[in-house]
Amino acid sequence: MNELLFFLHFLIVGSFAMGALRLGKEGLTAFVSLAALLANLFVLKQVTLFGLTITCTDVLAIGSILALNLLQEHFGKASASKAAWICFYLMTFFSVMSLLHLAYKPSILDAAHFAYSTLLSPAPRLLLASLAVFFFVQQFDIRLYGWLKNRGKKRSLMFRSNLSLIISQFLDTALFTFFGLWGLVDALWEILLFSYAVKLFIIFSMTSFVSLSKSFILPSDHVPL
Repeated sequence: MNELLFFLHFLIVGSFAMGALRLGKEGLTAFVSLAALLANLFVLKQVTLFGLTITCTDVLAIGSILALNLLQEHFGKASASKAAWICFYLMTFFSVMSLLHLAYKPSILDAAHFAYSTLLSPAPRLLLASLAVFFFVQQFDIRLYGWLKNRGKKRSLMFRSNLSLIISQFLDTALFTFFGLWGLVDALWEILLFSYAVKLFIIFSMTSFVSLSKSFILPSDHVPL
């Protein structure tokens, strides 16, 4: 069942990324931030996939970076950089709101505080790690993708996007696994290695979405570089 959900998961995320592209620069910018927030909120849940234990948010993390690449491809590097800063700002806001939300003393009639505490208590540490790691990976990906585009103008969008995702997601997986998940989950090395393998599978599976992206962009929205 988890394997079927996994395939459905990346199909839905890829479809919504294309929908965000259709909405234009603002839609993609919002998608980058929301996918990153959801990836960090959901990351504590561990699942068994293909017989191994991993977290189930790799699809969202890749979807966020994919949207960042689409922003740079169709709207320019400045738009991608601005989206990365907006994402950083919103993740910081979410982290602060999580701390404030948990700081309120619940009433004796409250039945939700325990669930919020379980879900959000690790969030400040996770988001602190993610703020550093994800922002670094975003900036790295923006520069790598720009370099690939300038050096290989004859290369396809699919090639540029896949190569930048392969490299940036290795950094993201390694750094976030150790800074964000150390002491919170079991089988850390298993999660690191298999998460990256899953990310590679997702990257290549989303190739069709990348190749179709030009058909989703409105001609009036495209910003040639």
